[in-house]
Amino acid sequence: MTTRLNLVFILFLFSQSLLIGQESNENKEGKTGWNFGALPTITYNSDLGLQYGALVNLYDYGDGEVYPTYYHSIYAEVSRYTKGSGIFRLFYDSKFLIPNIRFTGDLSYLPDQALDFYGFNGSKAVYNKDWEDDSSDSYKTRMFYKQKRNIFRTKLDFQGKTGIKNLNWAAGLNLMNFDLNTVDIEKLNKGKDDDKILPDTATLYDQYVKWGVISEKETKGGFFTSLKGGLVYDSRDNEPNPMKGLWSEAVLFQSFNSDFTFTKVAITHRQYFTLIKENLSFAYRLGFQGVIAGEAPYYLLPYMVYSYLPSSTTDGLGGSKSVRGIVRNRVVGKSMGYANMELRWKFSHFTLLNQNIYLALNPFMDFGQVLVEHDFERDITKLESSDNLDDYFKSGSDKLHITYGCGFHLAMNQNFIIAIDAGFPLEEQDGNMGLYIGLNFLF
Repeated sequence: MTTRLNLVFILFLFSQSLLIGQESNENKEGKTGWNFGALPTITYNSDLGLQYGALVNLYDYGDGEVYPTYYHSIYAEVSRYTKGSGIFRLFYDSKFLIPNIRFTGDLSYLPDQALDFYGFNGSKAVYNKDWEDDSSDSYKTRMFYKQKRNIFRTKLDFQGKTGIKNLNWAAGLNLMNFDLNTVDIEKLNKGKDDDKILPDTATLYDQYVKWGVISEKETKGGFFTSLKGGLVYDSRDNEPNPMKGLWSEAVLFQSFNSDFTFTKVAITHRQYFTLIKENLSFAYRLGFQGVIAGEAPYYLLPYMVYSYLPSSTTDGLGGSKSVRGIVRNRVVGKSMGYANMELRWKFSHFTLLNQNIYLALNPFMDFGQVLVEHDFERDITKLESSDNLDDYFKSGSDKLHITYGCGFHLAMNQNFIIAIDAGFPLEEQDGNMGLYIGLNFLF
């Protein structure tokens, strides 16, 4: 069982985000100079241990001429579980460092001792909750739908004008190293009481490796050099939370590895409508992500490609950045489609301790589905008499996964936005509920 203490810190965070902003010459219309917000991280997971750390986002508004746009944004996050998982990340974003070009840089180390892994092709992969429920008679292990994955990533992204109003070109370089394995049960069991010891038994990942569903060349990961290029149409009136405009893009992602070379296309359309001036808007996002050439390893099928992504999270579908409420990586295929719809209501605006604040609610519905399945083979010679494939695989095709929920957002100076979203799936096979605490609106 996981105990999360983040909510204890919401009031603390609220006070801190107001108090730690640097003093500046400000009127109600803008900000000048440097400003920053911070979020402490303290959680506990009975399997991963104590998580501790913090994130900070610094904004340079300079003379205030471009407010609410900033001249420079620097984001740093360090959070760590005592048993090895964590986020170590430095992110930079600016439209002014290089004349007429937006540059974003990301350097991250993302160790994960218990990454969600539910198989392929959405609802065609059976999810048996009792196998990870230690109070059930059918219990196998709390780690049954987990695997180990460590990522070291460097990203350099660029955008510039094409000469056509609101239309930009986009280009980027990604260097990623994946270190994969089964869950390290021995490490996770260190220091546990006897009644919390994890059984040393096969996980879904182990079964897939044994059966050949995950091929030998995929099991340990590898180093990938990836290039991307595309076009972006952006007429938003405000990036962090637009009230009107379009943000659409088509991106081609080419990835190279000694064993795998593949091409992925990502098409994303976002649109924003003002319903009540300054206070109520409707926003929706439609997306497609698909491998169109070559062979992608299973662990890069859920990798989401965008022209610009400020989040450390790139997994989907399912989780905080794609289909909220579905367990992370539940819907994975060769090609996937998804949609998000939400109302955004700024119900309170005020200035406190020299900071411009607004509070917002955002009821939402999210959707996702595998459109083209991931093909794989099973080596039936490696099946044991106890292996009942109906417990793992279903026939037919994937169906639409739907969630609903609501979020709460606290925004300081329009750019530093604390987000709390709770999502609920319609189908039991997709999980129970997702609660996410982080930064920024979804899109």
